[in-house]
Amino acid sequence: MAQWNEDIVSAEIAGTLDGLLYQRVRRTPEALAYRHFDAASKQWLDTSWREVGDAVARWRDALAAEGLQPGERVAVHLRNSREWVCFDQAALACGLVVVPLYTDDRPDNIGYMLKDAAVRVLLVQDAGSWRRLAPALEQHDELKRVLILNRPEVAPPELVDDERVRFVADWLPQQADALVARNGDPHGLASIVYTSGTTGRPKGVMLTHHNMLSIAHSALTMIDCYQEDLFLSFLPLSHTLERTAGYYLPMMAGAAVAYARSIMQLAEDLQQLRPTVLIAVPRIFERVYGRIQGQMAGKSALARTLFRYTTEVGWHRFEREQRRAGWRPRLMAWPVLRRLVAGKVTEKLGGRLRLAVSGGAALPLPVARIFIGLGVPILQGYGLTETSPVISVNVPDDNQPDSVGVPLNGVEVRIGENNELLVKTPGMMQGYWNNHAATADMIDPQGWLHTGDQARIENGHIYITGRIKDILVLSNGEKIPPMDMEMAICLDPLIDQVLIIGEGKPYLAAIVVLNPDGWLGLAHHYGLDPYDDASLSNEKLCSHMLKAIREQLKDFPIYAKVRRVILVHEPWTVDNGLLTPTLKVKRAQVLEQFDREIEALYASGPVGRG
Repeated sequence: MAQWNEDIVSAEIAGTLDGLLYQRVRRTPEALAYRHFDAASKQWLDTSWREVGDAVARWRDALAAEGLQPGERVAVHLRNSREWVCFDQAALACGLVVVPLYTDDRPDNIGYMLKDAAVRVLLVQDAGSWRRLAPALEQHDELKRVLILNRPEVAPPELVDDERVRFVADWLPQQADALVARNGDPHGLASIVYTSGTTGRPKGVMLTHHNMLSIAHSALTMIDCYQEDLFLSFLPLSHTLERTAGYYLPMMAGAAVAYARSIMQLAEDLQQLRPTVLIAVPRIFERVYGRIQGQMAGKSALARTLFRYTTEVGWHRFEREQRRAGWRPRLMAWPVLRRLVAGKVTEKLGGRLRLAVSGGAALPLPVARIFIGLGVPILQGYGLTETSPVISVNVPDDNQPDSVGVPLNGVEVRIGENNELLVKTPGMMQGYWNNHAATADMIDPQGWLHTGDQARIENGHIYITGRIKDILVLSNGEKIPPMDMEMAICLDPLIDQVLIIGEGKPYLAAIVVLNPDGWLGLAHHYGLDPYDDASLSNEKLCSHMLKAIREQLKDFPIYAKVRRVILVHEPWTVDNGLLTPTLKVKRAQVLEQFDREIEALYASGPVGRG
């Protein structure tokens, strides 16, 4: 690209999130805003900022006609799309408060959130979505309007007969007056985002316009973003990382966003769209890492050696760029290695990737080393929904991949009691909706937000070392943080999910969800029936998996010894209540489900002392 141009709308100029769109439409009306795939024509279609402004004006007028009062709540239950943005912006322009919902969350969870927030208007994807949600909302008298985006060819009678239901195409006016500046209160409530806690009911995080604007703007003071950038959006917009960094931030910078069709089609979308910026959770990088490792296992010794050498040279090149290593003769081989090996990987990501940001959970260092060694510029960050969400991020010229970066400009951090990371930030929530006790537990009288994460700070970088509530205390008093162990174990291609257990016990064990494809091969190797649950208790199979786990933990301290294993093949999902919508394992629920197996395992003693 010949030239990269900046055009940032500051948080002060925007004032509010709807003010941000107003300023963007005014500044660059004909520039590309969004790209989406049209199933009918099987083509990617573009939308300009002027067209976005016109569409938002129609949504705004339709919402205004519902007679809602400023401060009332509306909810969005859509896949990532322009319509998600239009509804959000229109609601904000009416002074309403937006409640984002995960499309794959359980209906009972969604029902609780809608009732807790007294939501008045709900936008859903299609008739099937409403059919699944409706039973959970039978007693929700506050819900005045249900909007269905995709109209079915024949509307079911229950939709026609429900006076609350409207199809968006009928509900929207054909024309609307142009957007005008609302001049709303920057510190007014903009959104209630329900955290998908690993224990108990979700809590509603109250975020203001200023909270999210200030974090987006602070990030742009540390990481360059240009009008020519193209973001690929596939994390749910209900995830605060995607919403702030993948929606408000590119709008602030005048960059464009393309909406991926699905996770299953992500590889194809990457090559067709050729994005320059990617925001993802570690699981995406881990899956690609696992595929690469699996492919390498089937190649010749020469190919494996060449790949390993390429990543080593690429990593040394990165360390030299970071001023942490000197020049070595092998760096002269990089142009050839990039053409023969590394370039083939980066081309599969579109070939134009300038930045890849990983957040939402910890990124294992071996995964980061592989990608960075191949020339994929991964920046790991850290944050909480309660902080809008970014607290820290690595920057291109000061990237420590085993850290979660340096605090954003304007964010204060310190280490408190029990090595807990404490934060003061302009992104700090107003509190939890209808939950003053939980707010007081999170934010102390001095204004410090307690993250619940243990950390250390070195050379300005934050290193997360554990989760206070997840620390396991063995019967001998030894304290063990399981998070890093679990991440390392999941790098084995045979293992999809794992939970380290051992609270109050004499040794550690693990509950392991096997990779479906790997399990079939493993069962065949040991002559087992893969469809018989009894096969999962086979002694040789368990020994094989313990050996694999120990191999992944070989570089860990002496405490990281897993003595026993419980093998399962049914994955932990949002639907079965063992994962949160942000794909975090609900530790308490998993322990409850496998209570009998855990009791029997510890009753029989450890397998070995290896």
